[in-house]
Amino acid sequence: SSQTITGNFANVIHGLNANHLTDQVIQRSKRMILDTLGVGLLGTSTEVCHKVTQYSKIYSSDISSTIWGHLDFRLPPLYAAFVNGVAVHSMDFDDTWHPATHPSGAVLPAVIALAEALPREKKISGLDLLLAFNVGIEVQGRLLRFSSEARNIPKRY
Repeated sequence: SSQTITGNFANVIHGLNANHLTDQVIQRSKRMILDTLGVGLLGTSTEVCHKVTQYSKIYSSDISSTIWGHLDFRLPPLYAAFVNGVAVHSMDFDDTWHPATHPSGAVLPAVIALAEALPREKKISGLDLLLAFNVGIEVQGRLLRFSSEARNIPKRY
């Protein structure tokens, strides 16, 4: 039977596991993560990051995820990922692909926020975090390849 593109895409992504992480992928993704954390911490000092942090404080919670550069409050994972993602991208130094998309700034804040919010008995390993990060990067890369809009970006600028 023929399979849809979406079904094939879902099967590939669902089938990924830690055995697919080669030494080269692990080293590159660690470098991407370190770079993203660095530009994210730098981005916490930007005006736009201050604005989204102030706005998001209304959702403050004791049981969730860290806002990078702030020890005084935590947010639910959705808002922590949003604020930290804004911090990463606020100075536009985060990694990029061609056509223009920023893979790590969208993926890492979400993965870290979700990992932090898991109950203590369900905490994940560093390898699990690397796998989740790489699955997110793979999803973004495949969506980029599927997108005619993304392919047209260079022509428009």
